[in-house]
Amino acid sequence: MFNGFVQHARDGVDFMTVHCGITREVVERLKRSPRMTDVVSRGGSFLVAWMIHNGKENPFYQDFDYLLELAKEYEVALSLGDGMRPGCIHDATDGAQVQELIVLGELVQRCRAAGVQSMVEGPGHVPLDQVEANVRLEKSICDGAPFYVLGPLVTDIAPGYDHITSAIGGALAAYHGADFLCYVTPAEHLSLPTPQDVKDGVIASKIAAHAADLARGRGKERDLRMAHARRALDWEAMYREALDPDKAREYRARGSTAESEGCSMCGDVCAIKLVKEYLSEK
Repeated sequence: MFNGFVQHARDGVDFMTVHCGITREVVERLKRSPRMTDVVSRGGSFLVAWMIHNGKENPFYQDFDYLLELAKEYEVALSLGDGMRPGCIHDATDGAQVQELIVLGELVQRCRAAGVQSMVEGPGHVPLDQVEANVRLEKSICDGAPFYVLGPLVTDIAPGYDHITSAIGGALAAYHGADFLCYVTPAEHLSLPTPQDVKDGVIASKIAAHAADLARGRGKERDLRMAHARRALDWEAMYREALDPDKAREYRARGSTAESEGCSMCGDVCAIKLVKEYLSEK
C-alpha cells in the first residue's frame, strides 16, 4: 500500500496526506454513534470500508513505523489526514472526530521521535462558534503541531458559494492559530472544478489568510500602500496591490472612460476627488 507513496516522493512531493488516525476503535465509535453524513473523506471512506470488510486494523496505523522510515528516507513531511472530519454542521466536533484527533496526537509524537516533520489536518464543516475551540483542541492534543484546516465551512447551505463559506471559517481559524488553509472552490459538493473555480477558491483563501494576518498585526504595509493608491486615484498602483489584478482591471473597465479619474460607480461625484479638491484649498 506504500508503493505509490514512494514513487510520488521520488517525483518531488513535499508532503503526503495519509489517513493513519482511523483505527478500529474509531470505527467502532462511529458505529455506536451514527452521523448524519457518516464519512465524507474519500481516503477515509476507502479505509473504513476496507477495515469493516476485512475485520482488520488500518494498515497505515498498524505499520506506521514503516511509513516513518519511508518518509525519512525520501524527506517527505506527513500530513496526518482527518478521515473523520465532519461533513455537515450537525456532525461537528463529535466523538469520532475527537477520538481520531487523539490518535493523531500520538502519531505526531512518533513522527517527532523518528525525525519526520508532520502536520495535522483539521475539520471540514464547523459552525463559527466552534472554530476557535477546534483550533485550541488540536494545538493542545497535538502539542502545537501545525494545523492544516479544510475550510472550515461554516454553513451547509451555500452550494456554488462554498469558497466564501470556507473563507469565512478559514479567516477565523487562522486568527485563532491555524497554520495552513486549504482552499475550497465554488464547485465543492457539486462537480469537478474548472480552472476558474480553482482560481476563485485560491483567491478567497488568500483573502481569508491575509485578513487573519492583519488581525494578528502582520502584513499591514500592503493595505497601507493600497490606501495611498486609492487616495491618489492611482489605478495602476491599486492593481499592483490587488490579490487579483485581472479582475480589478475588468471591473474598472466597465463603463469608465479614458479621461475619468474616479471609478465608474461615482464618476464625476467621486468622494475622494471631491474632498481632496476642497481640502487642498485650505
